[in-house]
Amino acid sequence: MKKHKKRSFKRPLPTWAAWAATCVFGASLSVAQETAPATEKEEKVAEPVKKESDYRNWFDVSVGHNFVQGKDAAFQERHGLPADQTYGGVSDLHYEQDFGKKSLFEIDGRGIFDNHDYSLRLAVENPDVGFVRAGYREFRTYYNGAGGYLPLTDRQFTLYNEELYVDRGEYWFEAGLTRPNVPQITFRYNHQFREGQKDSTIWGDTTLGLPAGQNRGIVPSFLDIDEERDIFQLDATHTLADTYFGVGVRYETDRQDNSRNIRRTPLEPTDRYVTQHESVDTDLFNVHAFQETRFNDVVLFTTGYSFTRLDTDLSGSRIYGADYDAVYDPVFGHRQQRDEGFLDLSGGTRVDQHVANINLMLTPWDDVTIVPSFRIENQDQGGIADFSETNFGAGPAFTPTVEDLTNTRDRSFTDVSEGLEFRYTGLTNWVLYTRGEWLEGDGNLAEREISAATGVVNLFRDTDSSRFTQKYVVGANWYPLHQVNLAAQYYYKSRKNDYDHTLDSTPNDLASGNRYPAYILDQDFETHDLNFRVTWRPLSQLTFITRYDFQLSTIDSRMASLSKVQSSEATTHIFGESITWLPFSRLYLQGSVNYVLDNLDTPADDVGMTGQNPRTDNNYITGDATAGFVLTQKTDLQMGYFVYYADNYDNNSAVSTPYLASAEEHGITFSVIHRFTPAQQLTLKYGWFTSSDVTSGQRNDYEAHMVNASYRYRF
Repeated sequence: MKKHKKRSFKRPLPTWAAWAATCVFGASLSVAQETAPATEKEEKVAEPVKKESDYRNWFDVSVGHNFVQGKDAAFQERHGLPADQTYGGVSDLHYEQDFGKKSLFEIDGRGIFDNHDYSLRLAVENPDVGFVRAGYREFRTYYNGAGGYLPLTDRQFTLYNEELYVDRGEYWFEAGLTRPNVPQITFRYNHQFREGQKDSTIWGDTTLGLPAGQNRGIVPSFLDIDEERDIFQLDATHTLADTYFGVGVRYETDRQDNSRNIRRTPLEPTDRYVTQHESVDTDLFNVHAFQETRFNDVVLFTTGYSFTRLDTDLSGSRIYGADYDAVYDPVFGHRQQRDEGFLDLSGGTRVDQHVANINLMLTPWDDVTIVPSFRIENQDQGGIADFSETNFGAGPAFTPTVEDLTNTRDRSFTDVSEGLEFRYTGLTNWVLYTRGEWLEGDGNLAEREISAATGVVNLFRDTDSSRFTQKYVVGANWYPLHQVNLAAQYYYKSRKNDYDHTLDSTPNDLASGNRYPAYILDQDFETHDLNFRVTWRPLSQLTFITRYDFQLSTIDSRMASLSKVQSSEATTHIFGESITWLPFSRLYLQGSVNYVLDNLDTPADDVGMTGQNPRTDNNYITGDATAGFVLTQKTDLQMGYFVYYADNYDNNSAVSTPYLASAEEHGITFSVIHRFTPAQQLTLKYGWFTSSDVTSGQRNDYEAHMVNASYRYRF
């Protein structure tokens, strides 16, 4: 497995420095408050007792440890904390100080060592002048690098350290002028970064233990991530008479140097590594403007416009070799078994987008609101890519070939959208509303692929497309009693896509050639959704909230030389219930449960693919409960519980790779909160977590114990 690549930029504030700065600064503040000598006058006058609400500043420190038995990577991904490590530091720091008549200085910080969680924010503000703010933030996201599990052979591959993570962060600066009666101007600069490794859902294949001619995609793969983005933004707003308007510009540069790393048939004679480098450099420029005018109490008029230009340069390669990041070697081709890759990819795209919208809000009567809207969008896209395609033909020789190709793609489209919303509150205890949205669009796509060496045209296709989308919403809120309110809503959405291939060099039927993706001639999408909510408070201390959501989505497709069929039907039921109960002043109880029934049906079984496309259920239950008890005037107890349960696994490993989830998770937490004084508070927390994962053959199971202590000082 590759080591992490180093970033080419220098951070202005290292992570250890961010943590150390917050610790030292917070500690010095607390010590200063405790040890500051009292003046002679202060010794004679007793200070009033402060309440918790009187403290504007605080300083929290914490330390914790997670004891994990089982799969550390699965625990880290699920809970976002390191396994079998002690972590801690400054969990929260806030300090603010007034100066001058209206000015305010603020510091917020956080620094948790061994969890890579750091932040620092500085701000100086005066509402009559402006503000200056700056900050730094960095945190870690954990991933489980395990691949799939095949019950047929009881096999799961472990090829590298599966405890993967990506560090994400940013540093930023912004300043603004907020003087009254003059334009408000704001400038912001933001640098974002992302670096590390995460799992990929594009798995490699294996034939170990399988019948001749069969393979399964269960071999784990990973992504190497190295990305940076710089964003500059300048905005100005102002109010003249009854009109509020603004203009702004935004410029972004983005650099991505990522790679996808796959292993094919490991531990077999045909074992090989695949490294696909994906490098993208992007420049984005945007200018936008808006206005909002209140003509009178009846009419509010708003408009907006935005222009965006996106330029992208890309490069990369897909190389097979004896290790990751291998150099292309034709001699290695005899083991590649018709693997296809590419070298020396170069090219780019340009996108120009114009968007304009107009909205009215009319209130001709106190009980009636009408909102008509109009939006138009136009895009022009153009792209070109040059690369050398590597291939190895069938047969004992596996003859290597390298072909230089040029691909071009030009697309343009225009979408026009209209909307109309109506809201009525004239009936006592009722709110009625309805909304309609419509979109009509037309576009064209030109695709070309030409061999640079021979001039042979592999692809020459022009496609005209049209689409029509409509969505209708109707709903009501009803308040029949003081203790009861109900809300219900139904919406219907449809989208029709039609494709006319006016020029096509590929064959006109699937049997004689590959028309991908032009074999789709038209597709219709439909969604029905009905949901309601009931809130009932039978007692002043007891509240029930019941929710139900039903959704039915279908896709009808017509392919080349085939009649139109329903290619999928998805049905979802979501039931939810939450309860809040305060039986007496010292105790509160809260709980919720959600039950989801989610099924996707396709006609794959009807065309001889039995078992390869199993039932695709995604049914699950989630629940949580919280209880709090006031033990004494200074001590509180809290308890929490959560559960997740799914039972959808279908072992079709004899013919395919099982994907559906069956798992069970439980978590229990106990906390003791003790306030020594209004300024000092100690919290002790214990948690127990367990997870059982059938989909992975129990290889992702874990049991964990979490202990944590935190201390807060207010001043």
